[in-house]
Amino acid sequence: MSTGMSDVTTKDLIAMFDAIGAMIEANKGHLSELDGVIGDADHGVTMNIGFSAVTEALAALDTSATEPTAVFNIAAKSFLNAVGASSGPLYATAFMRAGAAVKGKASLDREAVVETIGAMAKGIQDRGKATRGEKTMVDAWLPGAEAAEAARDAGQPLEACLAAAAAAAAAGAESTKAMLATKGRASRLGERAIGHVDPGAASAALILATIARTLAPEGPL
Repeated sequence: MSTGMSDVTTKDLIAMFDAIGAMIEANKGHLSELDGVIGDADHGVTMNIGFSAVTEALAALDTSATEPTAVFNIAAKSFLNAVGASSGPLYATAFMRAGAAVKGKASLDREAVVETIGAMAKGIQDRGKATRGEKTMVDAWLPGAEAAEAARDAGQPLEACLAAAAAAAAAGAESTKAMLATKGRASRLGERAIGHVDPGAASAALILATIARTLAPEGPL
């Protein structure tokens, strides 16, 4: 592979989920605070419960006997079991789609990783029936996936693809400040939701930043 790094293995994916779990835990107060303004103040706690369940389930795996698809499928199942409401089905769908995208692969090259991010974004969009501009996590996931695909199409290495995804997701989350919410609990606030970042978009940007940091550690920060 010409990306200057080895393929992403099952072990790498478990390390990625561990890092996401730690990052969500570190930011759960901040995410719930954002949610307190436009939701029911539990987004950080909910995400923390979901990803804690994922890391616990993955810790029990024998990495040498587990393919990447199983990592995502276990993540989907454990997240949904832990978090039945709101973000639960969205992330469960994202991980199921990611699992389907990498089915049969022993490890993931640049193409497969970028495809995985696209599959997660599409899963969240389909399950949430949301489009861009509605002040949801789609406003971070979709630009992130598109930026990764554009970097790949331009022949960039994985590090650059993931860095582009993280940057676009961060910009997407920031752009939700100016939006009116039309979905979910925040939509009841009308104009009052303007000026506040959507908590789902904020956590999505953190997740994509963590994916970039863990899967391409030697890449641009």
